[in-house]
Amino acid sequence: MEQASERERLFDGLLERSLPEPRAPVKGSFARTGILPSQALKSLIAGGEIRAAPEITVDQIQPASLDLRLGKVAYRIRASFLPGPNATVRDKLSELKFHEIDLTHGAVLEAGCVYLVPLIEQLNLRATIAAFANPKSSIGRIDVFTRLIADRQDSFDAVEEGYSGPLFAEICPRTFSIKVRYGSRLNQIRFLRRVGQQLDADERPGRVRDRHLREIHSDVGLVEGEAAIREGLNLRISLTPAVPSGLVGYRARRYAGVVDVDEVGVYEPDQFWESVHLGADRRLVLDPHEFYILASKESVSVPPAYVAEMAPFDPLIGEYRVHYAGFFDPGFGYAEGKVPGAKAVLEVRSLDIPFILEDGQIVGRLVYDRLTEIPDQLYGERIGSHYQAQGLKLSKHFKQNVT
Repeated sequence: MEQASERERLFDGLLERSLPEPRAPVKGSFARTGILPSQALKSLIAGGEIRAAPEITVDQIQPASLDLRLGKVAYRIRASFLPGPNATVRDKLSELKFHEIDLTHGAVLEAGCVYLVPLIEQLNLRATIAAFANPKSSIGRIDVFTRLIADRQDSFDAVEEGYSGPLFAEICPRTFSIKVRYGSRLNQIRFLRRVGQQLDADERPGRVRDRHLREIHSDVGLVEGEAAIREGLNLRISLTPAVPSGLVGYRARRYAGVVDVDEVGVYEPDQFWESVHLGADRRLVLDPHEFYILASKESVSVPPAYVAEMAPFDPLIGEYRVHYAGFFDPGFGYAEGKVPGAKAVLEVRSLDIPFILEDGQIVGRLVYDRLTEIPDQLYGERIGSHYQAQGLKLSKHFKQNVT
């Protein structure tokens, strides 16, 4: 009981500044508004709200998200699509599929093609829980564009409250062809608990507003030094050359080999990536449609009571896209009483025209959400996390390349 009380006291202290005004108690396992942590995900699985055959394994459960697994077949389809509010995914699939690919023994998904794969996991959510998804970090870093689709939904990567039905992954490898198989994990999903009526229909329940974000930074430090906070934590690009290598990032090589998404630390970086070096002006011209791995100037932190997510790119700051895989788990870059210790590695693509990035330019922002409670596991070495304390780093598939 003492341990439970201490845990609750710590949680209340961390959330004190960002909780809404108290409301009447809500019946059920999850009484707060916010993102569900790992122990709550286990409860959803035990209660059949997340179900799968074969059963979900412990290592799929992350501090605040669940890894989703590919099913046994992939469908090569003509184009991306959404089912809309009056149709299922399979209703549309029958009109759009070219052919089926058996994934039971592994298969290559070709760059530039679009595929749809039914996932092993299915949902049967209560009326107060919604979900949203993202590519896993390692998948975004190899330029694989993958999104979640659910029946009768009119947006990607979103599942409405009370949803009951199957899940699908749309997969489009952009630069490298990839090898996947039954059980491969490309997407991850978070679950959001709503309590009572949302005060602002345009704002996600549990979202941390700027005023509270500044107070959290003052208490625990979201970045080293001063934080640029405006509609989230703003991040700047680092084009300061590493010493002594002079490296600032990587540009993907076209027509390289196939990347097996389930392999770790086996590929030579030089076969897939060109190193990017800059002169004294610290300026990088992004070539149209080329894919770059760069890093933030700031080392960032996600305290245990929160999660973060990279916000969608803003065309007002330039015609380029930053970060395909946007989930940051509780504990990322966090060590109590220490300076934040993990860069945000950014997947960057210029769109139709060349675009100049300069050292220190704002390129994206992290938005923070609170958890309903502190998770029973945090991001880091204890659960085999690959990117804790990272600098500029390629995906886990490549041999070690930390700078």
